[in-house]
Amino acid sequence: MTRYLLRRIPSAALVLFAASALIFLLLRWVPGDPATALAGADATPETVAAIRHQLGLDRSIPAQYLSWVGDLFRLDLGRSYVIGGRISDLVTDGLRNTAVLTLAALLLAAAVALTVSIASVLRPNRWLNAVVAAVNTVAVAVPTFVTSVLLVLVFAIALPILPAGGVPPDGFIARPDIAVQYLLLPAICLALPVSAALTRFLTEALRTELGKPYVLTATAAGIPHGQIVIRVALRNALPSVVTALGLQAGQLLGGAVLVEATFAWPGLGQLIEQGISRRDYPVVQVVLLVSVAVFVAIQLLTDLVQAWLDPRIRIGAPS
Repeated sequence: MTRYLLRRIPSAALVLFAASALIFLLLRWVPGDPATALAGADATPETVAAIRHQLGLDRSIPAQYLSWVGDLFRLDLGRSYVIGGRISDLVTDGLRNTAVLTLAALLLAAAVALTVSIASVLRPNRWLNAVVAAVNTVAVAVPTFVTSVLLVLVFAIALPILPAGGVPPDGFIARPDIAVQYLLLPAICLALPVSAALTRFLTEALRTELGKPYVLTATAAGIPHGQIVIRVALRNALPSVVTALGLQAGQLLGGAVLVEATFAWPGLGQLIEQGISRRDYPVVQVVLLVSVAVFVAIQLLTDLVQAWLDPRIRIGAPS
């Protein structure tokens, strides 16, 4: 497993390097001058020039990039232009809130997909399959911002039983019952399309496994169908399902931006929205790079889990 991990690390590092260069260049091509925005509309050219010099924006693009990468290696993320405070503190707070929301949505989606897929395979029913297919189609087709608005209208306004947004005032650990209430609506909104995709993928993977010869042999040996599905077919379907789960976990980060905006959730999505609207380049480029790093880490972890479940991947054997 260690050897397989060492083979995967160089490609992950290359992706991070390419992402850092691309993010840095794209932000420099965005119209607008952060020095002008920071100085104000009535500032003199001398004031704007002084601010540009103070921020290092008067240097060449390669010099700015090398300085930024050097600071990253020293774990010095710098300070925010406009939002204020150290970027490391802003990113830590936002990453914690986004991680809590994403993990809750991922666990909810995995639980729903596992339950519905196993039920569809254990008790094949035409009406059940039709209902599941219809719900999955709607969950994938409806955008998350539409789902979030509907959930707020129903459960926070029409039936005021859950908070419309924000995070628990005392944190997530002090009052778990309160934390669940704040998490429920955004987690459901974020989990719906992921659970639909996972349900469809896992159901087809289980049906494929149940069509293989070993299932016929196990059935002939008198092993109950439920045991075959849960103990054998599900285990054999896990490697491919883990890959889909990793891809969906990466997509959760993108969907979290819209969900956090709707539910006023102070995560990375809200932080990057503030940075872009205020042209706070240091904040935006760090948050984008952190998002890419998290996505790469998730894919690397997914590959490791898949290699652990399927030894053929570790040794490079054909499937």
